[in-house]
Amino acid sequence: MQQATTGSLASLGGESMGTRWSARLYARPGADLHALHAGIQQQLDQVVAQMSTWEAQSDISRYRRAAAGNWQAIPEGFAQVLDCAIEVARASDGAFDPTLGPLVDLWGFGSAGTPRRVPAGEDIERARAQCGWQRLQRRADGRELLQPGGLQLDLSAIAQGHGADPAAAHLRAQGIAAALVEVGGEIRGYGRKPDGQAWRVLVESAADEDAGEQDLPPRVLQLEDAAVATSGDRWHRFEQDGQRYAHTLDPRSGRPVADAAAAVTVVAADAMHADAWATALTVMGAGDGLAFARAHGLAARFVSRHGNTLRETMTDQFQTRLCA
Repeated sequence: MQQATTGSLASLGGESMGTRWSARLYARPGADLHALHAGIQQQLDQVVAQMSTWEAQSDISRYRRAAAGNWQAIPEGFAQVLDCAIEVARASDGAFDPTLGPLVDLWGFGSAGTPRRVPAGEDIERARAQCGWQRLQRRADGRELLQPGGLQLDLSAIAQGHGADPAAAHLRAQGIAAALVEVGGEIRGYGRKPDGQAWRVLVESAADEDAGEQDLPPRVLQLEDAAVATSGDRWHRFEQDGQRYAHTLDPRSGRPVADAAAAVTVVAADAMHADAWATALTVMGAGDGLAFARAHGLAARFVSRHGNTLRETMTDQFQTRLCA
């Protein structure tokens, strides 16, 4: 068990990836908080420079523009995220797919500026034909990536979670014994507070105004060298002809997940894996996703809509992480 740290609680914050980040940490007297803030921001700026499709000169944007047959060197962080993305894609039988860029743009959730609307069926099928994580080919120990032609990587379902990991690693490397880092709701924590307690995090439910959030008890997780991420249909969605369309796309249909859970929360060793698995389980749905999580030992919680109420299910691994 880790020993409790000493020092006073400090809070830092800023902006990155179109959202806000924050860090709570226990710093010894005299610690340079400005330097710690700058270090976190530098780590997050590096993720943007490598994996943001909104940045024209990012590594991922240059890969998207590359001609067929071109091998592109990718930085270590990019390669690490791609390793995880392929791992989760394979393990989930494609419920998670980092190559959905054409579909993300087609539905209006990407950087192309396309309006959010329901596309024509033939356009969906055309975009699906350009996707497929199995098309990814690498060499040089994963540090070079082939552009086979028209492959559009989109790492938005994993990069934000990944950002919390190097930010936390930076703080640890600077001698900070306990910290809680959040990037747009994805959280990485390590160490114990001076009172010996692990970090405590309130789990998001992502309820609508009319969905009876009060019906669910508040859930608080203990995070000791672990991470938590939540996916759900409250974020980046639109409605057309009375139908709600969530931003999480099902690679198997090329369409937004039907009846997406209000929230899927996953606890994992790092925020990168938690983020990816929260997306994959959202795609699977509350029933199949819960069965998969139980079979594979994932710490996961599902909040689903049933009329105007919310229903909660979770795996034993998630249950054991809750505060009493």
